[in-house]
Amino acid sequence: MPVGKPRFARWREREGERECRREQDHEQNHGQDPHRSPEQDRGPEQDRSPEQGQDRARQQAPEQDQERHQGQQRHQGQRQGRGARRGWRIAAVVAVATGLTATSVALGTSGDTGPSPAGAPVLAAAVPVERLAAGDLTQGIEGLQKHLKARPEDATGWATLGAAYVEQARTSGDPMRYPQAERAFARSLALRPAADNDAALAGRAALAAARHDFRTALTEADRALRVNPYSETALSSRVDALVELGRYDEAWSAVRLADRRRPGIPVFTRFAYVLELRGDVAKAREVLLRALDSAATPADTAYVATALGQLAWSQGQYARALEHYATALRADPRYVPALEGRGRTYAARGETKRALDDLEEVVRRYPLPGQLAALGELREAAGRPERAAEQYALVGAWTKLADASGVATDLESALIEADHGDAGDALTAARAEFARRESVHTADALAWALHANGKDEEALTYAKKATAASPGYRNASFLFHRGMIERALGDDDAARRDLRAALELNPGFSPTGAREARSALVELEEKQ
Repeated sequence: MPVGKPRFARWREREGERECRREQDHEQNHGQDPHRSPEQDRGPEQDRSPEQGQDRARQQAPEQDQERHQGQQRHQGQRQGRGARRGWRIAAVVAVATGLTATSVALGTSGDTGPSPAGAPVLAAAVPVERLAAGDLTQGIEGLQKHLKARPEDATGWATLGAAYVEQARTSGDPMRYPQAERAFARSLALRPAADNDAALAGRAALAAARHDFRTALTEADRALRVNPYSETALSSRVDALVELGRYDEAWSAVRLADRRRPGIPVFTRFAYVLELRGDVAKAREVLLRALDSAATPADTAYVATALGQLAWSQGQYARALEHYATALRADPRYVPALEGRGRTYAARGETKRALDDLEEVVRRYPLPGQLAALGELREAAGRPERAAEQYALVGAWTKLADASGVATDLESALIEADHGDAGDALTAARAEFARRESVHTADALAWALHANGKDEEALTYAKKATAASPGYRNASFLFHRGMIERALGDDDAARRDLRAALELNPGFSPTGAREARSALVELEEKQ
């Protein structure tokens, strides 16, 4: 299965032979990555740091393409040698009557042979469903349903339908799509066993991640990679799971492996996020800028430009963030994450009317807890507490629906309940989530829930975990939470330091939180 790649084969920067030796020493001392095939990863790539220069990557791109393709051909031959009579083919399941577009969904193998019925879609481009426009996704699902009604034996079609349902749930805020996705993957696996069905296994990994069941996501991604080490969905889901589980060193190794095997937009954006979590914001931005240069479709442009806007916003660079969101919305005027980012940036700049317009449209189309809470806080800061209460109430309604669909919502619930609801419920949710995964985000949520319950000594322990030098992630909300906890404990010097740091990093990180931070800082300054 040929690997599509962006205009540049690698975005790498030079860090020298020292990093190469460290990686090689680690492999010698601790063993190879359990999912790496030495035969597949052998060659010039194995001796290069994943941060080497773009010029060298361009020179070697044809060789890398050929090597990767040959590796995949070897992998295919091994599968055929195990007795699989069916051949690899790219199935036609998403583009429908309007014809193929550059936002068709990439599929794996298909067990059926012979021509498709009239009107059945034929796939030609390789873009993951997470970067499909909403209209393309809806149309693709309709086409898949028709296709599978005519060809119910198409295992790949069922796997792709499951992936499309997962993405539709994520983009529409409708968690009822997740059980449909689960059934689609089960149907695919019933038609083709797991040992030869990486598409369904990778899809189940993405489904588990969407439901915030990251341990299962990791397990399913590993299973998929044992079948197909080049599965972009599985490689990406494995990075996501390790990040959300707080296993940051493993996530760093996983994303470099993903880049060696399947360089492209999904991997580049994850690489940038891992760099951001490690505190290297400058390099994260450089990776995203190079990814933007490589974007070949409007969907890719919107996806990467939005990631750049989010990164800029997190650093308080609001003019730059608006430029990136404008790029995204020119590419896809209906791209909701860009609209949300623009609304949050307007709010940070004090442009309340524009912010309300954007966030109200976001919530109309994408009614998830984070977005509902953002609109609620904006209304609260604008002096409309009754309207804000409506948004917070909707969060509770969505959470019940999500719970019924198998989605773990404790992280979101803990933060929103701590700020706008029941402190006891917040603490129960935060403890449950931290027991499942110890990440900087769950540590921050637990710290804030403990603070809301007056347990500030215990809260400070977790606030320090969230803001620790390792992995090095800097988040204004985390610093605000730590500063308020320190203030409650009477440590005024530490509180001043962290509240000031939060406002210096991102002065508009939250309409209500930033206002509270400024007020607390004024009081602390007056006490000096």
